[in-house]
Parts: sequence; C-alpha cells; structure tokens
Amino acid sequence: MTGSKKNQDLTVEQKRKAIEPDHKKIPICRQCELLGLNRSSLYYKPSVETGYNEQLMRLIDEQYVKTPFYGIDKMSAWLGREGHKVNHKRVRRLVRQMGLEAVYPRRKRNLSVPDKQHRIYPYLLKNVQIDRTDQVWSSDITYIRMYRGWIYLTAVIDWFSRYVLSWEISLTLESDFCVKALKKALSFGIPEFFNTDQGSQFTSIEFTKILQDAGVQISMDGKGRAFDNIFSERLWRTVKVEDVYLRDYQTVSEARYYLGRYFDFYNNERIHESLGYRTPAEVYFAAVVTPVALRAPSFTTVSTHGDNSILNSSVFCLDNG
Repeated sequence: MTGSKKNQDLTVEQKRKAIEPDHKKIPICRQCELLGLNRSSLYYKPSVETGYNEQLMRLIDEQYVKTPFYGIDKMSAWLGREGHKVNHKRVRRLVRQMGLEAVYPRRKRNLSVPDKQHRIYPYLLKNVQIDRTDQVWSSDITYIRMYRGWIYLTAVIDWFSRYVLSWEISLTLESDFCVKALKKALSFGIPEFFNTDQGSQFTSIEFTKILQDAGVQISMDGKGRAFDNIFSERLWRTVKVEDVYLRDYQTVSEARYYLGRYFDFYNNERIHESLGYRTPAEVYFAAVVTPVALRAPSFTTVSTHGDNSILNSSVFCLDNG
C-alpha cells in the first residue's frame, strides 16, 4: 500500500483492483482509507433495469424536454394516456434515477448527490456581471439515453462564450469522469470562478484541490432555489433534441462518436443570437466584438467522455439562440 497522495491519479477501478480482500495484516476498511476509496465504491455494481423500465425512461426523458414543469403525478398521468398504466412510485424512482425534477419552486433533486463529509462552498456569483471569457466556468452532469441502457455526460463550459471546454461520459456517477473533464478544460486557461452544484462529484477533495491549486475561486449553488439549473437544463435540452433523440445511440462507442461530432459542429458552426450570430468558438478565441454582458442571477445558478481523437474542445450554449 502507498500513501494517499500517490494514489490521487488512480481511477476508481484501479483502486478497486488494488484491494486485497485476503490481506493478513491490513483490513479492507484500512486499505480503502489508504487508497482514498469509499467502501461503497468497492462493492458498487451498476443496477440493470428491465427492458420495460428502459422504455419508460426513454418516454419520460423525451416528455421532460417538452414539459419540464410536469411533476410525478402529471408524468404518471401522461404515461397512462400513452397506454402505460404504471404506479406513481415507479415513475418517481425512474425520474430520480435519471436526475430529473419538475421546474418549479421546490428543492431540486440532481444526479449529483451531496456528501455530508465534503466541504460545501458558498455561491459567489450573485449580481456578478459576466463580461469576458475565462471569468466564470461551470460544470454539470446529465443522463443520456441509449437504445439499451444509458450513460452520464458531464461538460465544462465558459459562461460568456457558451463554449464547452471539455466533456466526458461515464457508465457510473463516480467522480473520475468529472475530474478528467476538469483537467482537460484547464489546458485552455484558468477561470476566475468555477461554479457547480453541491454534488459529491464536485465537492470531492480531488476535484476541489485541482481548482484550489490553480487559484480558482470555487462557487457552489445553494439548495431549494427554483431555477438553480436553468442554464444547464437549456444546454442539455439542446444536445438531446438536436442529436441524442435523432440518432438513438446503440452503443457507448457510438454515443461517444456522435456526441463528439455534434459538439464540434456546435463549437464551430452553430451560431447564437445572443452572441451576435457568432459561434462560441469565435467568441471564446477571438472576442473581437463583445456580446451583451451577462449578469449572474441573484438566485443560484448551476451549469452539469470525450474522445481526443474526435474532439479536443467541445461546446454548448446556455440558451436556445
């Protein structure tokens, strides 16, 4: 066993393989501690949904994009009208598993689940005017359906230009893919602020230490605000409507390939009205004509694997422009 500092670059899977269950002197709990591995991660096995549940999740995902204000009761009723008489408890479980919740003033459930042992940082962007690139970056996670099963997508975006500096996909919600996306994004530059929700992926010591070492001010959304995730919800919705639903990815490799192609298009070709009908790449790398400055909302705002052979820099927008 080695010290925790030497294990910071190991993935969760590598840490799992390093555990020796039959070690005579070091118990499993101590091995996990030395490796910086949660015991729950050691025994974690991805759940396998039935084919019918996957069908329901696909329907819920599509309808949520159209009616994000539908709660559990309305979503259950809508499914019933479509010929799927399912119990609202089942719908609630599937909706929570997908990280969705109706957009109205109440506590929001996110794919990122808080860890009470991690430090929560204050929200620093209230009334901050966003008027330049690399001023505020943010990250979030979303569910991406496939023909069978699903994956999780995370991205790091620059608020001013709507440019996504990096993205990653994962089969689980472990923090590794978020850390990897962050490291890739920092190859572009260093932001003044980095904003996320309070999920354990973003409050983990590994994630926050990278930001602290780079001198970045860490900002985190509060709880119970009505539109915490408004920017990223619009952003994720655009990707799903314009690519995910149209292609219906068959495999993880196919999802990675087409997401890479789409982000490349979004980055370099898709123009935005709010950017003066320019692309995010034009604004991020040039910024010759400054678009209208944004002001960070007074309410908290949240933003959520790429393949280097396909995409070295990817993009997203924070609106539908």
